[in-house]
Amino acid sequence: MKTEMLQAGEVFIRLFCAVIAGGTIGLNRWLHHKPAGFGTHGLVTLGAALTTLVMIRVPGADAQAASRVIQGLVTGVGFIGAGVIMRENSQHRVHGLTTAASVWASAVLGIACGAADFTVVALGVAFALAILLFGKPCENLVGRIFSARIDD
Repeated sequence: MKTEMLQAGEVFIRLFCAVIAGGTIGLNRWLHHKPAGFGTHGLVTLGAALTTLVMIRVPGADAQAASRVIQGLVTGVGFIGAGVIMRENSQHRVHGLTTAASVWASAVLGIACGAADFTVVALGVAFALAILLFGKPCENLVGRIFSARIDD
């Protein structure tokens, strides 16, 4: 991987894109009263984009170095996501898995922003929002269909 010397405008676009991508997903979580909202998601995507940009600019960085940085980001952000997962012992229910997954996906979107892969970012945000908006209604519909068949 060659070292890139990016102009300030290009760096701004990549970082701004990261904040918007993560913030958009975070707004959905905030509107659903979840523990990680705009700030958390925006900072995760920003941090991932910053890390990617720094890695791109390191002299002598190659594909293996990029791979290790991405592996570290994806693994490390999992610990942040784990912080929003809670278990209710009284009902044996787990909460926060979707928000944890959205934080993890936001980190990957931040990597894509840092790498200026804006097509991946746009599609990733669109699919993430579709899942967050329509996932629960789809689960409810499938549950009604299959519970009716199981009861028959």
